[in-house]
Amino acid sequence: MAARGESPESRVRRRRLDGRRQPETESSDSGGEHGADTAGGASDTQAGLESLQTGTYWLSRVVLLRSVAFIYLVAFSVAHNQNKQLIGEHGLMPCKGYLNSVKRYVGGKIGMAALAYTPSILWFFDWGDMDANLDGIALVGMALSAFVLVTGMANMVVMVTLWVLYHSLVNVGQLWYSFGWESQLLETGFLAIFLCPVWTLSQVPRHCPPSLICIWTFRWLIVRIMLGAGLIKIRGDKCWGDLTCMDYHYETQPVPNPMSYYMHHSPWWVHRFETLSNHFIELVVPLFAFLGRRMCMVNGAIQILFQVVLIVSGNLSFLNWLTIVPSLACFDDASLGFLFRSGGGAKKAVLEIQNEEAAGRTSNPTKGMLIRRVVNICLGILIGCLSVPVVMNLLSSRQVMNTSFDPLRIVNTYGAFGSITKERTEVIFQGTLSPDPKDPDAVWEEYQFLCKPGDVYRRPCLLSPYHYRLDWLMWFAAFQTYEQSEWVIHIAGRLLSNDSTLLSLLDHNPFQDRDPPRWVRGEHFRYKFTQPGSDSAAQGKWWLRRRIGAYFPPLDLEGLRGYFQSRNWPHPHIPPYRS
Repeated sequence: MAARGESPESRVRRRRLDGRRQPETESSDSGGEHGADTAGGASDTQAGLESLQTGTYWLSRVVLLRSVAFIYLVAFSVAHNQNKQLIGEHGLMPCKGYLNSVKRYVGGKIGMAALAYTPSILWFFDWGDMDANLDGIALVGMALSAFVLVTGMANMVVMVTLWVLYHSLVNVGQLWYSFGWESQLLETGFLAIFLCPVWTLSQVPRHCPPSLICIWTFRWLIVRIMLGAGLIKIRGDKCWGDLTCMDYHYETQPVPNPMSYYMHHSPWWVHRFETLSNHFIELVVPLFAFLGRRMCMVNGAIQILFQVVLIVSGNLSFLNWLTIVPSLACFDDASLGFLFRSGGGAKKAVLEIQNEEAAGRTSNPTKGMLIRRVVNICLGILIGCLSVPVVMNLLSSRQVMNTSFDPLRIVNTYGAFGSITKERTEVIFQGTLSPDPKDPDAVWEEYQFLCKPGDVYRRPCLLSPYHYRLDWLMWFAAFQTYEQSEWVIHIAGRLLSNDSTLLSLLDHNPFQDRDPPRWVRGEHFRYKFTQPGSDSAAQGKWWLRRRIGAYFPPLDLEGLRGYFQSRNWPHPHIPPYRS
């Protein structure tokens, strides 16, 4: 029997020590004092359950899996909405033609050589309806990623399937899938596979604790991403050295958003601070990951905040959203517990596991758990070996960004904006119904893309994390020539026939419900943001533009026949009124 002056906490501790020695006494006690003991024990247990311990990553795994699933969902949505127009049966660069060219290159057979050159499950599909194949891959990817996002549960089978499906699209996507974030998503998705149990679907699978090795592969990824981005800037454009790059970036980035307009007009000293901050965050802060738990969390928090600022400042696809994902691995359960409902299933399960470990009631590892430890060690060795050329590239004065050294893109090099364009130029497609393109009275009407600048009165779009692949490639085409970007002429031919497949990628067709244009041309313009408070801004203009010259001359379908035939492009249908 407890002494009267003994506190409830002392009685609970004493019961824990003596409970096994005096079971009969404890079980025979009744009345108020036993009730007080029981209440005190429950209260103390509840208090303990509310405090997550550091050093475990059960909840971190749930957050990471949901984050990866969100990016997959966006990426597969983009694929479903745009693949048919870009790489489908009647796309600008049909993937069937690409696969056939690879097949010829490797000897005319679909075997290991073809798979090694272009890893894709499309090799095993019926090519009779490639649009259906592409849609099927995208829809399955959307369904699986939505399941993981909503439930927070995944296993290796689900994550491997997502990785294989997206790999299959990227490897046949050609120019349209040539962006650095495609490889980054594949690397992130590959690492996410090893967060999961093989079969079990549970937010907290007790027999598959998150591997610290796997957590560190995510941390290593964010370190490489940021160091790659920082070093390519230092070695690239001199404006990063004289701190003037941000004077141009917001106006000349691929697809600005409304905030880009206002951030571009910030005072000069703000742009200098932004550039210095960029160098510090990309070159110094990543090293915090190796300086213990608190500094690692500081690294994660700064990187996430940095990516949020970039998301606000422009439409950079899902790149910045994706870069947030490995940053989340800098946080353990204790730091992420606030994201989970108190008493909820996942958080309660983790608290129970931690209490069992604290009480020494953990069971011996099963055979499956031992095998999993070996797999995790192998993962660490694999990432380490594949990181050697990547690290050598980082240290090289001839650093290359956004490059893969293995066909599966497991470990890659990264970087962004190593050089900054100082002036924004745009290619504007125009069409006319006039039979003579040289007629000074010919009326040329403009096509408008979904997001890229065109109409000077149109507000910049807000798009991220979604992505219009054609709009982004038009940015590259604008500071090249049409000879370097022949697909631009392919677009012109499609516009001449009012091709509905291509036009679904545009916002405005001036010849909608009319005869198609007889001639299409490309005009080259220089664009600048209007000055806030100026007369142009008061008129509702977001942009000022000045014509540079012709990007490509007026073209008609008959004149393009030989050009299309020489490139094995199907010649667009000539409207009846021209026959």
